Amino acid sequence: MKTTTLILASALLSALPLAAKTTDQPPVDPPQDKVQIALLLDTSNSMDGLIDQAKTQLWKIVNTFIDARKNGAAPFVEVALYEYGNNNQHVGNHYIRQVQPLSRDLDELSARLFALTTNGGDEYCGAVIQRALADLSWDAKPGTYKAIFIAGNEPFTQGPVDPRQACRDGRSKGIVINTIHCGDRDAGISGSWHDGAALSGGKFLTINQDKAVRHIDAPQDKEITDLGIQLNKTYLGYGTQREKAMESQNSADHAAALNAQSGAHVQRSISKASTNYHNANWDLVDAVNDHQIDLETIEKSQLPPELQALTAEQLKQRVEQAAKTRAQLQTRIQQLNKARQAHIAREQAKQADSNDQTLDQAIVNATREQATALGYTFGN
Repeated sequence: MKTTTLILASALLSALPLAAKTTDQPPVDPPQDKVQIALLLDTSNSMDGLIDQAKTQLWKIVNTFIDARKNGAAPFVEVALYEYGNNNQHVGNHYIRQVQPLSRDLDELSARLFALTTNGGDEYCGAVIQRALADLSWDAKPGTYKAIFIAGNEPFTQGPVDPRQACRDGRSKGIVINTIHCGDRDAGISGSWHDGAALSGGKFLTINQDKAVRHIDAPQDKEITDLGIQLNKTYLGYGTQREKAMESQNSADHAAALNAQSGAHVQRSISKASTNYHNANWDLVDAVNDHQIDLETIEKSQLPPELQALTAEQLKQRVEQAAKTRAQLQTRIQQLNKARQAHIAREQAKQADSNDQTLDQAIVNATREQATALGYTFGN
């Protein structure tokens, strides 16, 4: 087995205004609080199981913060992804590649995650932590939950960069570094994985990376998934990247459907019904809601052909109707999910607990505990 390292950190708004803002309403300030999670994923040989867990449980991890609040408002989630320990990457970069910076573009993150492949290499935990600390646009606010999750099974101390110092550097920036050893606890401790977490104020966790993620079927699953697909019809693309973005949306739906046995299809639909699924860089509904474009002055060339013939008033009505339909679908998904969660809680109570955690369980439990300590509250 080779090291597997994961950083999840969450996302940025890449949308730029396409026209001058001339609306009567003042611009809406962005949310004051956010969550940033960086996932460092070692893509060396024998880590296929861990990568599969990350692929199928991305949506579940993001959904941890659906019911979270900070100062009375819902925080948004940004996620970053690195791969390391792969011989396909350049030795001069210590076999490290930034797959995606902190971003709210969850569809693109899903596509890049599914494109990862494994190949033998050298796994340098200190080097990839150092890169993540230096490269990413970490929020400067002390109360922002900022976390790195790095997972693997080889000694934590390999490579030219001292991982202990990297973890100290993370703590000085208010970034919690959680270490996840793929294997038993004693081996993780002897491999110094515990040291990194202790030095950064994070958690030392162990998982079984080859364990299949357990999904509990619920009566609400089918309707939630169907409504998630219907949501796509409420997206009105604009800009030069609209067709590619819509393709990414459909591809992420398809990838989740192929992993239905792990519940990925349900969790993705739940994500799409939350504020964390945000596409102002290509969707008119989100962009107008954020006051990033003005429908009266947007250039016709930025619109798809079916919208170019509309007057400004007709375009406004079309966007408002799409927004209304989307809100109705999202509300229904949220209602169904509450009933679904109650069903799952009853079923889990009947099953024996296991200490054999998977990646999603380790990250969800750690994020809720650490975010709570920073003043985030959770609805359940």
